Amino acid sequence: MTVTSVHDPSHREALWELEDAFERGDLITLFGRCTVSYEGRAASDLGSGDRLCVLKPDGAALVHTDEGRQPVNWQPPGSEHRAAVREGTLRVRSTRSNPDETLTVRFDRVHQLSAMAVTGGRDLTLHGSEEDLRTRILERPELVEPGFTPRETERPSSAGPMDVFGHDADGNPVVVELKRRRVGPDAVGQLARYVRAMRAELGVDGPGDGGETTVRGVLVAPSITDRAAERLADRGFDHVALEPTPEE
Repeated sequence: MTVTSVHDPSHREALWELEDAFERGDLITLFGRCTVSYEGRAASDLGSGDRLCVLKPDGAALVHTDEGRQPVNWQPPGSEHRAAVREGTLRVRSTRSNPDETLTVRFDRVHQLSAMAVTGGRDLTLHGSEEDLRTRILERPELVEPGFTPRETERPSSAGPMDVFGHDADGNPVVVELKRRRVGPDAVGQLARYVRAMRAELGVDGPGDGGETTVRGVLVAPSITDRAAERLADRGFDHVALEPTPEE
């Protein structure tokens, strides 16, 4: 892969690099002191500051500050990038015609410019989802505990849908909450709300004793924090350490 990177270029040098990069269809990043203006369905202006501008070959343009993950200004794919040197600044514009919109970034100084071909597409293969975890349990219920029998997934309740609902070997209702990552006390609180809703639905006041029916709660997650473990113990719930996908 060919990568072009120049530091502190003059406006003319930056312009030549941009024109070549536009022609090649590269992804371009510029970092420097600039102002930003937008005209279209509304209008906005951003004063001078050091910012990162990203120009993508699909026409998208993004201007980032030092805060947050969202750009402070942007243009969607389908825009056209152009550059020029005007009135002592390097002007980079991204325009589109439907609707009419123009994003203009004027650089007083470019600290760094990079251009590169980005390949590989955006087809994402997700691994280790909660759906994977649910599938493991439905295929092998004994992973939760011996004798566990799943009855429903996404079972509705007054607290929301339960991930997995079933019964243990003694016939007690079991609410199973699935988490694909390490979790803390919030996950225990979520499980508690489902158990409380199920107890109210069945008319069970709390944990049973002396052979009475009880609604149990089981949190299935790869790992939990110490505080979450304390909360589980306090409520009489169980934790099952299980990864979303089997280890190879």
